[in-house]
Amino acid sequence: MSHAFTSLHYHLVFSTRGRKNLIPQKMLPRLHSYIGGIVGNLKGLPITIGGTTNHVHVLATLNSSAPVSTVVGKIKSNSSKWAHDEIPTMADFTWQEGYGAFTVSRSQIDAVAAYIAGQIEHHGAMTFEEEFVRFLRKHGVEFDERRIWD
Repeated sequence: MSHAFTSLHYHLVFSTRGRKNLIPQKMLPRLHSYIGGIVGNLKGLPITIGGTTNHVHVLATLNSSAPVSTVVGKIKSNSSKWAHDEIPTMADFTWQEGYGAFTVSRSQIDAVAAYIAGQIEHHGAMTFEEEFVRFLRKHGVEFDERRIWD
């Protein structure tokens, strides 16, 4: 076979350092758009990006030549630099060190996209910490709750 044929859909989740509310609400659309541009520059396809003032969700189809860790690292470093350069009130902004990456079946893309689109409303009833632990359990990821956070 002369080409690689892939269908790699990921739901990426990460928060601000200490899960602090460092992203001004009015800046969320600009930040999400910028993150989508980063994904596109890495030859991925951003599907839906959302989140709140302390975390982000990225649903994207990724290129097989870019490891997930590289994509997340580029998203974090480039968006942090952008935030510091473009938004003076975000001088203290930084992302957490780790992240969650979950594969998404093509048949579940619409459901995951809808979930991400409803982040603001969703977090009226659940904290980011509760949400993230729920994702880990749902996907069978082993973890130690004493060591999960920064």
